[in-house]
Amino acid sequence: MRSVIAAVLAVLLFSVPAQSQVPPSAGQIERYEGLMKAAHDGDIDAARQAIGAGADLEARDGNGRTAVHIVAFASQVEMIGLLAKSGADMNALEHDAYDAVTIAAVANDLPTLRAALEAGNRADNVTSRYDGTALIAAAHLGHHEVVKTLIDAGAPLDHVNNLTWTALIEAVVLGDGGPDHQRCVRHLLDAGADKSIPDRQGNTPLELAQSRGYGEIAAMLVD
Repeated sequence: MRSVIAAVLAVLLFSVPAQSQVPPSAGQIERYEGLMKAAHDGDIDAARQAIGAGADLEARDGNGRTAVHIVAFASQVEMIGLLAKSGADMNALEHDAYDAVTIAAVANDLPTLRAALEAGNRADNVTSRYDGTALIAAAHLGHHEVVKTLIDAGAPLDHVNNLTWTALIEAVVLGDGGPDHQRCVRHLLDAGADKSIPDRQGNTPLELAQSRGYGEIAAMLVD
């Protein structure tokens, strides 16, 4: 009983860890100049001009966002390639420890995700204040196409975050048991995710699915 209560409390405390992402505010966007403004607006010509004039590719705003993060939040796909070719650090983390890939994964933004991966943003970065990964965030949110894309890009299947949850566990404990989270679980299992890794209370993904009445997911975990 105590393990069930602990699991419920964990869900209440951490049910939306991905929401700790903070996109640029309207006020910040208004204050952007030079490369940051061009990045947000997707203005390729202005970005080239700023870079040619020596703009600092790693300059940060008040939340530690570089132009790469700003572009990811704004879904400016073409700009990602320009920044990467110009030497921008595609694996930079902002103040909440998010990179462009995790920002795109949380937004379920496949074009931006794929562009960031192609530009050199790694799928195995440890991101967020939860020491997680983009794959864990996507599994939590039920973004099954993002989950598959990240797996194909080499995301670590069994990374354990500081909540002691893997992507497989998050797909169960933070999911709704519905079709999207079922697809996430299926992708993870097909790729070889370890279904024996337990949470802090010693509960396996199967036990967690059974305790929540997620029959379809439990059946996958049994098979």
